[in-house]
Amino acid sequence: MSEFDNIPNIYIMDHPLIQHKITQIRNKNTGTQQFRKCIEEIATLMGYEALRDLPLADIDVETPIEKCKSPVISGKKLAIVPILRAGLGMVSGIEALVPTAKVGHIGLYRDPETHKPVEYYCKLPAPIEQRTILVVDPMLATGGSGSDAVAQIKAHGGRHIKFMCIIAAPEGLKKLHEDHPDIQIYVGHLDRCLNENAYICPGLGDAGDRIFGTK
Repeated sequence: MSEFDNIPNIYIMDHPLIQHKITQIRNKNTGTQQFRKCIEEIATLMGYEALRDLPLADIDVETPIEKCKSPVISGKKLAIVPILRAGLGMVSGIEALVPTAKVGHIGLYRDPETHKPVEYYCKLPAPIEQRTILVVDPMLATGGSGSDAVAQIKAHGGRHIKFMCIIAAPEGLKKLHEDHPDIQIYVGHLDRCLNENAYICPGLGDAGDRIFGTK
């Protein structure tokens, strides 16, 4: 049980496949290729749940047997917005579910001394106000970057926003929810806490470095 269990728009995953793959990416001996593959697979599994309320509309279809009405995703559809750079590792996992999704980008980095987000880039698909927007970042630590990214999207007119992370610290999840109580938040696993350097414990290290093989 956690303090977030009874909050309607916070979803903490418990699916065995997600938990199994998170254990694989926690392991410091997991190499870059396998780490990247697991990030993509977790994003797909989590995306299946996060996108269950996409709007549908019936269209006419002719099967080999007869004509019928059948549903397709309606409206301006989905926008995937990764927080650079680690969020890029989750994009292909979502695109596997919705290949027609548009992709925007938000560039933020964490100041090593203040631990606060610094913005350097924002490019969103138009018309952003008509889209379901899925913001993705593997880690939700202090919550600063996630909260700032959502605020940027709102400032550009975004309305229907979901946030998806693989691992979150309670401190970051609380901040994101308090700053943006109107968005849905999907978490692969809720970890114990942040340490004195604002890293998630037990966490998995720096997700961006491990996805791209840098240090």
